[in-house]
Amino acid sequence: MREPAFWWRKAGFTAGLLAPLGFGYGAIAARRMASKGARAGVPVLCVGNFTLGGAGKTPTVLMLAQIFADAGRRPFCLTRGYGGTVAGPKLVNADTDIAAHVGDEALLLARVAPTVVARDRITGAAFARAQGAGLIILDDGLQNSSLMKDFTLAVIDARRGVGNGCIFPAGPLRAPLAAQIAQTDALLVVGEGAGADDVIMQARAGGLPVFDGRLTPDPGGIAAIKGRSVLAFAGIGDPQKFFTAAVEAGINVTERQSFGDHHRYTAEEAAELIMQAEHNGLVLLTTEKDRARMAGEQLLEALAARAHALPVTMVVDDISELRRLLTSRLGH
Repeated sequence: MREPAFWWRKAGFTAGLLAPLGFGYGAIAARRMASKGARAGVPVLCVGNFTLGGAGKTPTVLMLAQIFADAGRRPFCLTRGYGGTVAGPKLVNADTDIAAHVGDEALLLARVAPTVVARDRITGAAFARAQGAGLIILDDGLQNSSLMKDFTLAVIDARRGVGNGCIFPAGPLRAPLAAQIAQTDALLVVGEGAGADDVIMQARAGGLPVFDGRLTPDPGGIAAIKGRSVLAFAGIGDPQKFFTAAVEAGINVTERQSFGDHHRYTAEEAAELIMQAEHNGLVLLTTEKDRARMAGEQLLEALAARAHALPVTMVVDDISELRRLLTSRLGH
């Protein structure tokens, strides 16, 4: 879906009109979050965000999975497979599965660590444990209380913060902010900007550690299109974040095309992007998530072949302190 623009502006008429619905939605969400979940039998690290939309959650999960894999912890990623049709539990094969079945995020996660898709988190956790998981990284589970979490890391975009501060559908918040902070153990602020300053103050007032991070584009991806003019397109939670990262990396982004989060490209859209790029002498550039959604789709083969992907890595400034904190809570 494409986010309403009023979510990210100061609350006005539309947000006020929808506020009663947000109040009801938020009350239900807060009540569910406060309930006690089932134990997974192995440590559970949850990575979530306070709002609908992109904050850098997937790169964060990838970073953490790599950290624990390097430490010999045998981490498994557990995701509901948003955008896919598989209910699971299913162990994802990054080489043969397609996004239409398991979701784009699952394909990216499976490149780094064993990844289980399951709509039911309890069933998925039991399946991961049976497959030999030593630790479960729960992707996007802050508002889901079905599993007991040993540590929850909330990711927030420094520029956008929590938008107008209202609860869905009046704003981007998934539940009342105070209720979400109460279920959080640490905050990761991604990028530059003052949009999250109020949230940072609330988190610190509650005694939560706050870490700073940034998305760093892959040097190889930059070198592949160095000196070329680019048509960048993205169907993620916050396409502007991708465009900004590309420009800051020195890429000449001449044109931009934004689509809704987890957008499934049609053959017509693919043809239009190719023709637009060829007509203007531009190179096509997109995100890894978008490329993952094209894999295995026959009607999108031409677009996948022409579009360069720009991988990004989450870099945390005080990574040693974050590692120490996680180790103390999740065990050696």
